[in-house]
Amino acid sequence: MKLIDEILADAPAIAAVRRDLHAHPELCFQEQRTADVVAQQLSAWGIPIHRGLGTTGVVGIVKAGTSTRAIALRADMDALPMQEFNTFAHASRYDGKMHACGHDGHTAMLLGAAKYLAKNRQFDGTVYLIFQPAEEGGGGAREMIKDGLFEKFPVDAVFGLHNWPGPQVGQFAVSAGPVMASSNEFKIVVRGKGGHAALPHNAIDPVPVACQMVQAFQTIISRNIKPIEAGVISVTMIHAGEATNVIPDSCTLQGTVRTFTVDVLDRIEQRMRELAQHTAAAFGAECSFEFSRNYPPTINSAPEAEFARKVMASIVGEARVTAQEPTMGAEDFSYMLMAKPGCYAFIANGDGTHREIGHGGGPCMLHNPSYDFNDDLLPLGATYWVRLAQAWLAPSA
Repeated sequence: MKLIDEILADAPAIAAVRRDLHAHPELCFQEQRTADVVAQQLSAWGIPIHRGLGTTGVVGIVKAGTSTRAIALRADMDALPMQEFNTFAHASRYDGKMHACGHDGHTAMLLGAAKYLAKNRQFDGTVYLIFQPAEEGGGGAREMIKDGLFEKFPVDAVFGLHNWPGPQVGQFAVSAGPVMASSNEFKIVVRGKGGHAALPHNAIDPVPVACQMVQAFQTIISRNIKPIEAGVISVTMIHAGEATNVIPDSCTLQGTVRTFTVDVLDRIEQRMRELAQHTAAAFGAECSFEFSRNYPPTINSAPEAEFARKVMASIVGEARVTAQEPTMGAEDFSYMLMAKPGCYAFIANGDGTHREIGHGGGPCMLHNPSYDFNDDLLPLGATYWVRLAQAWLAPSA
């Protein structure tokens, strides 16, 4: 690997920041301490900052030369509302809060790149360093854009990077097109007529109606969507009743829908609504149907994905840059890619053997209470950010 020597020498300091952030996780739109740490670091390196977009967002501005061209590099800052099982020294100090997705590492990698770019302005243009709040369900990217992110800081392209557990450290994955799914939620309330469980003929039982709906929804994927298209309908909650001898008045179904295209999402929502309403009517019941569209699909533009791939290959070699297998997970970087061309890629986090003695008993997967970011990634991720910015803003570009 062709790591930048200065960044490699600074790796222990970058790791110290990462572990400090891990020990002090903050949930979406509450990242005040995290934003303070980011702002203090950037200011210490002479980087002008702008604060407050999306409530707690921080943007650093690194300029060089005279070109008006600009690139944005984004890292997310927020943690998850879950209890950490790890017992190492930098484990979360806050009950019910944990950096279980590596946003502490993403922030630290971008800070490492920021320090180098501030000292070595070997490019012509502007690098905007976006430290974004509230990726985990809050739509922080959307809120920063609403607050004028790209009006205040106009860019030619925007790039994001996320760690991915499993593959060996030293690998990247990037592809054009959809790489993460849209995230959507539904809530269906089936209303029947309650009664004595021993006298079901006097009631309209909403529970078998709801069960029919759960089964019917799976036919949408198998019979209404083209086999070469992808979609997921998962009913994850069913709530009904309070006593074993009482037929309840209502039953509530909730869950998630994931797709890679808006067209497939439109068809799924339409068919779910129709099936819910007609199934309820067939049993003499009624139902309400709510469908909330959260994050759109994350779709990489082809030129930017190929540009990122070439930069990655220049660092780790062609063989270590693989195609990005699309995942049904969701990411609010999708909003930035709807506003600007760009690319969202993965950097391998390893198989979990990097963790010290004292971690929890589970695997080192994302959103797992025993997860920890692999600090070996820090100089590699920071090097990638620097080389990407330098290549994008090369004087001959």
